[in-house]
Amino acid sequence: MPLPVITSSKTKPEYDVAIVGSGAGGAQMAYTLTLQGLKCVMLEAGRNYDPVTETPMFQAGSHAPLGGSGTPEKPFGFHDATIDGGWQVPGEPYTQASKKPEEQFKWWRTRMLGGRTNHWGRISLRNGPYDFKPKSRDGLGFDWPITYEEVAPYYDKTEMLVGVYGSNEGMENTPNSSPGVLLPAPKARLGELYAQKHAKKVGVPIIPIHRAVLSKAIDAERVAPKLHPKDKKAQKIVAESMKRRAPCFWATSCGRGCSIGAAHQTPVVQLPPAHATGNLDIIANAHVREVLVGKDGRASGVLYIDKTTKKEERVKTKAVVLAASSGETVRILLNSKSKRFPNGVANSSGLVGKYIMDTVGGSLNGQIPSLENIEPHNEDGAGGGHSYAPWWLYKEQLAGKLDFARGYHIEMGATRGMPGGKNPVKDEFLGGAYGSKLKREARRYYGSFVNYACRGEMIPNKDSFAELDPVVKDVWGIPVIRWNWKWSSHELNQVVHARKTFAAMIEAMGGVVLDDLAKPGIEAIHPGGEIIHEVGGAIMGADSKSSVVNKWNQCWDVKNLFLCDGAPFPSNADKNPTLTIMALAWRAGDHIAEEAGKGNL
Repeated sequence: MPLPVITSSKTKPEYDVAIVGSGAGGAQMAYTLTLQGLKCVMLEAGRNYDPVTETPMFQAGSHAPLGGSGTPEKPFGFHDATIDGGWQVPGEPYTQASKKPEEQFKWWRTRMLGGRTNHWGRISLRNGPYDFKPKSRDGLGFDWPITYEEVAPYYDKTEMLVGVYGSNEGMENTPNSSPGVLLPAPKARLGELYAQKHAKKVGVPIIPIHRAVLSKAIDAERVAPKLHPKDKKAQKIVAESMKRRAPCFWATSCGRGCSIGAAHQTPVVQLPPAHATGNLDIIANAHVREVLVGKDGRASGVLYIDKTTKKEERVKTKAVVLAASSGETVRILLNSKSKRFPNGVANSSGLVGKYIMDTVGGSLNGQIPSLENIEPHNEDGAGGGHSYAPWWLYKEQLAGKLDFARGYHIEMGATRGMPGGKNPVKDEFLGGAYGSKLKREARRYYGSFVNYACRGEMIPNKDSFAELDPVVKDVWGIPVIRWNWKWSSHELNQVVHARKTFAAMIEAMGGVVLDDLAKPGIEAIHPGGEIIHEVGGAIMGADSKSSVVNKWNQCWDVKNLFLCDGAPFPSNADKNPTLTIMALAWRAGDHIAEEAGKGNL
């Protein structure tokens, strides 16, 4: 059953908190606040969504339009869990400041309850101690005003709530979870085991990845009291919600969505218990225009477009949380203009929109003869790989032996999983065969191809930022975002290093590199935004002149306005950001609840 939503006409006269966005940060905030008794309204720009009935996880490519391949409406293919949204949203454009492709930013948006958590790869890596203090290590970028130790308890709680599998390996800057937190890691795939064996020759460590997928059912009776030790009502609500999730049976790709609740999506994990409290109203198709600010300088609610009635509406609240994604949160802040805030709300520093970052991405393909003619077996597993390589060259980097300042981790693809909309065997290996020979060659090569991809840290720079387009508006008459983008030599050199590492790994396995290794960094790097890890734009810091929010995700200029998506990130580690977004939202939610209890909202 989809979560119940209300219409604009059914809103209450006033709420404690308005939450804009239903993805990782917004849903986690709703969970944290409602279980502590605060009345919240959630505004989602997209439609309601039911993962149970709208997930195409069991449909083969042959049963899908165009064999499941991508279209403008479904760029990642028919089987992608995103139902509305993508690189372009009808009626909601964005623009580019430069005509040069390498200086443009690709912006992925979803318009559905749960936001990007319906689409993400569910890789759940903790930022380590170095990641919170990067400037202190190499003098570049910004330090966070908080430490790993301050966030670690919330990493534990988030991992237990969403169900993260993996192992504790004790590697440098790859923090262990507390005992009893992680679910057991699934078995590595054949190609991963082969890579692990041979990567040692080139010094690359391959270990189990951490992913927000249930490898076994959550022990709800044990976990719920750990999450809410003093609240029996919260324990009961959370435990009941956990029991409705089934463990993964490793049969289909997580990118298809998950109708059994094994993979993390906020409409499955955070929003059901939040709604069960009776303290959460959800308004779908609510496109937020601006944060409303009263004469006292405090946020008094939000103004939004009801996309169903096409009318302008507003809700009155004691506090506002923006968690609409970094780009969308920046757009809302900049469009929230008044006499008090002529350049947009919370922007006295002039830093709203500045220092946008994405994850550095680059890849390389290879073919491994030793993996040919493998006996048929199912290796879909959870999402991408079950193994990865964390960054391993910290000492070399500090010694100045590398020509880039920050690291990357390695994700790997080597599988005989269910084909999507394209032939899993590259045409050049089939040699024009047809009939029985085509079948033999397909069976021979299927599963012998590997792909390695880096996910690296970008250093924030002044040339990568979002601003309002002075001319272009969306269908609702709201100014849109104009993107400015530039990679530095650090990111470009990082990609070159990564691809050389991948080639060495492939060759150590006795394989052949299938891509052009000689590409320069600017050609090999994925375009800005393409990894869909945009963060920054309203960075966190120690004072109001050098940042937009404080260590509680609280705007310096407006004390009851909080930003709880990736926008406050002052740096973007080589770790996928979603787990950190949720952990910080839980931490900020506890702070809001504490302040509410003191009458400070």
